[in-house]
Amino acid sequence: MSDKRDSLLQLLSRYQPIDADDQAQAERIKNFVLAHVDCFDRSNQQGHITGSAWVVNSAGTQVLLTHHKKLNLWLQLGGHSDGDPNPLQVALREAQEESGLTGLAPFSEDIFDLDVHAIPGYKNDPSHYHHDIRFAFRCTAEQPLRLSDESHDLRWVEISKLEDLTQEESILRMKKKWLATIKNPSAVADG
Repeated sequence: MSDKRDSLLQLLSRYQPIDADDQAQAERIKNFVLAHVDCFDRSNQQGHITGSAWVVNSAGTQVLLTHHKKLNLWLQLGGHSDGDPNPLQVALREAQEESGLTGLAPFSEDIFDLDVHAIPGYKNDPSHYHHDIRFAFRCTAEQPLRLSDESHDLRWVEISKLEDLTQEESILRMKKKWLATIKNPSAVADG
């Protein structure tokens, strides 16, 4: 019998980790999904699946980051699944909501990156983990950015200068993956 986790488990089985740490992230997420039928729901207080977007400009030289209000960090766009078992659609929806951009196209329907990270308790929410499924998107149309209530700022950042803005390990890992992708364009199919 199939359930709503099957598509994500298939995506995870196709994921190609770049090193042992990346493999460990993938295994941790897979085990979490297998153990929790409610993995897409915020009501799971151990953690839940989130979807994120590595959004690059049409030239592939800049990435769109948000200065997240609650976490006070520069991060990729993304957010909660809220029951939606399609992390690609979650990533797209969250990127659009957090930026105002409508001209976004996935480079691939395959996972670009994975990350498990702790979220500190906030108001009535206890500390928990986000099991983040990340996809790469191209911005296909120049549009003005619209700041959401969740952000202090939105900024296009030269990928070559990311370290000037953030030292977040997962952002720098995505930079490394992106640079490898553009050196080998066949590694990511057009969406």
